[in-house]
Amino acid sequence: MDEAAAAGEEALARGAGGAMLYDASCVHHPDTSVFDPAHWQAQGALETTRGGRGTVAFVRASRDQRWVLRHYRRGGLIAQFADDRYVWTGADRTRSFREWRLLRQLRAWGLPVPTPVAARYQRAGLCYRADLLTAELPVRRTLTQALQQAPLPIEAWHAIGQCVGSLHARGVQHADLNAHNLLVGASNDIYVLDFDRGRIRARGAWERAVLARLRRSLLKVNAGLPADRFTAAHWQALLAGAGTG
Repeated sequence: MDEAAAAGEEALARGAGGAMLYDASCVHHPDTSVFDPAHWQAQGALETTRGGRGTVAFVRASRDQRWVLRHYRRGGLIAQFADDRYVWTGADRTRSFREWRLLRQLRAWGLPVPTPVAARYQRAGLCYRADLLTAELPVRRTLTQALQQAPLPIEAWHAIGQCVGSLHARGVQHADLNAHNLLVGASNDIYVLDFDRGRIRARGAWERAVLARLRRSLLKVNAGLPADRFTAAHWQALLAGAGTG
């Protein structure tokens, strides 16, 4: 691949049938092998765990760098026919490039989201496949996992609301905010994952829709769990943190 530097830390490397967008301060020699789990496995640097769709791989890029590799896959009924293929409409509109650039902006604003490392697409005719590399966050425990283990204090619910509110204050619309892509740390540190199809827009009614989607997810996750895991008081604390209570 031939490297072509872009503004700031953003750089682009093009190759036959695809391209790689990357942070030049993290990836010094662009090579698409970093998107191949077999590459990391051969180095003994691969740890794999199941994600919401497909597989999310945790890799040790170096002593000081741990990355998360995600291959884009579809959900729902369409996944039966086009598991990981998307319609080609241009490089800048690929899911991986759009999410990488969105995360870059959110990190510049100091929001609690993963740092983007690299993204790529591989085009084949009218379709493409995509991958994304991000820096691993300080915690892995999802809100779902936390609730399965024990009740969360009111302070944690308020912190979750504050996290969501910080996104909305910047006009950041998460396309699928749910209990699986919110991470909860031991000190109530909250992080947000998976900004596929996310966007920045004018504030409006969509904020309530995002919160309603999160509430539906929480009700679903807590079905069958003890009643103290998610209560009306917890939801009100979350709304208060988000500035909508």
